Amino acid sequence: MPSTTSPLRHSLKITTVLLLSAVAGASAHAQSNRAVTRPVGPDAGRMEQQQQPDGIVPSGGVELYQRMGAALPPAPAEKSYDGPIDDAYGAYQRGLYVTAMSKALERAEKGDAAAQTLVAEMMTKGLGIARDAKSAAFWYGQAAERGDPAAMFQYALLLMQGRVVQVDKVKADDYMRRAAEAGNAAAQFNWGQILISENPGDKGLELALPFYEKSAAQGVADAQYAVAQLYMSLKQVAPEKRERARQWMERAAKAGYDTAQLDMGIWYVNGIGGDRDYDRGFEWLRIAATRGNVVAQNKLAYLYINALGTRPNPVEAAKWYVLSRRAGLQDAGLEDFYLGINDDQQKQAIDAANRFRREPR
Repeated sequence: MPSTTSPLRHSLKITTVLLLSAVAGASAHAQSNRAVTRPVGPDAGRMEQQQQPDGIVPSGGVELYQRMGAALPPAPAEKSYDGPIDDAYGAYQRGLYVTAMSKALERAEKGDAAAQTLVAEMMTKGLGIARDAKSAAFWYGQAAERGDPAAMFQYALLLMQGRVVQVDKVKADDYMRRAAEAGNAAAQFNWGQILISENPGDKGLELALPFYEKSAAQGVADAQYAVAQLYMSLKQVAPEKRERARQWMERAAKAGYDTAQLDMGIWYVNGIGGDRDYDRGFEWLRIAATRGNVVAQNKLAYLYINALGTRPNPVEAAKWYVLSRRAGLQDAGLEDFYLGINDDQQKQAIDAANRFRREPR
């Protein structure tokens, strides 16, 4: 039975995001050129000292460049399509890869950009044909020349990597920009990264923001997180956008981005972007901590000590401190707390830390 899915040019979704810093080089991210996921204002980076002991430090967050190698959340549901049926992509969706390759290759050789992109994708993954990175790069290049957004994005990544094609940053940037302008969500986020890396200070952030917004609207958690932070930090952001910062942060957190979960917790505890809510703050920090975020583990220990959003529990506080300390995060205030509890509580905390198993992301 023929597929009723949309043509390749409308349906093919490639959401892989590559670590661009491998190409741009460390110098491009240093000092004022750094694309930080937490470019926040003076009160947005720390848990306040009110009702809490000394030693609570700002979340380090993660640089967007460092985050970009992580898996993205599922793409938004496709819009309904009533146009002509695409047999090659329909076969691909049903897992009939040999059939899909046969149909797509025939069209690809005639210059069909969407079919060329599908052929490249299948060659990259080894679906219906043996893996062939060089041939896949050829077909991505052909489709990119013909303006297919997904192909332009993927070929830009290949030009940055330089593993199967020669490095060409100028050409890569051009394809990334064009793919972003054509609506590819991953390209929009990556192009925003490039703009930040090449334009120091607020200028780069302001240039990147429209692309982050478009990518965020398509469900990319990294972009949602960036939008939330920039809405809170940029001086020229309209008040109505600033009021939506917490909504974007929560969307990124719900997508499973642990740094967003960490900051969502901090925002609720500190009242950033809205009212204080210790219960919700505690819950988001707990989620991030159980998924292995070391800074969240550190923060969660303080919430247990100070009974913010939870009942006081010295053993739980010590457990989370032990876990964060094992990961290399030193904290003099928590060390003093740990040494102040009795030996039995220390033993219980260590036993609990030993039993801890990180929840899947």
